[in-house]
Amino acid sequence: MNLINKMLAVPAVVLALWAVGAQATTNTNDDIAKRLEPVGQVCIQGKECAGMEVAASAAGGSGAKSPDDIIAGHCNACHGTGLLGSPKIGDAADWGKRAKEQGGLDGLLAKAITGINAMPPKGTCADCSDAELKGAISKMSGLK
Repeated sequence: MNLINKMLAVPAVVLALWAVGAQATTNTNDDIAKRLEPVGQVCIQGKECAGMEVAASAAGGSGAKSPDDIIAGHCNACHGTGLLGSPKIGDAADWGKRAKEQGGLDGLLAKAITGINAMPPKGTCADCSDAELKGAISKMSGLK
C-alpha cells in the first residue's frame, strides 16, 4: 500500500504545482493586460464619448466663459501688447480698420476662428464657442 500511496502522491503533487503555476500565469496576464490598456481615447465632436463628462468637469467646462476670462486667459498675451502686429486691446482705430477690411465684427470672428498670421485658430481657446469668442472680440475692440 505504501507504493500505491507514493504512486498516487506524485501525480497529485504535479497537478498541484501545475495549478499554482497556472494561477500565477493568469495573474501575470492580467497585470500585462492592465499595463497595455490605452491611456486615452479619441473622441469625435458630435459623437458620444464615454468618460468625457468627468474630463469636462475637471477642466472647468461647466458653463459659458465671460469675455474677461477669455481675454485674460487667451488673448491678453498678444493683444495686450500688440505682439507681432496684433491689434491692442482698446485701440479702436486699429480694430475698426481691421473690421472694415474683414467685414465687421463677424469678419473678425471668422478670422479668429480659423486663425490669422501668427494667431492660431481660436487664439488658443479651442474650447471657446463662437459666441464666446465674439464677445471677447467685441470687448477688446469696442465694436458691437
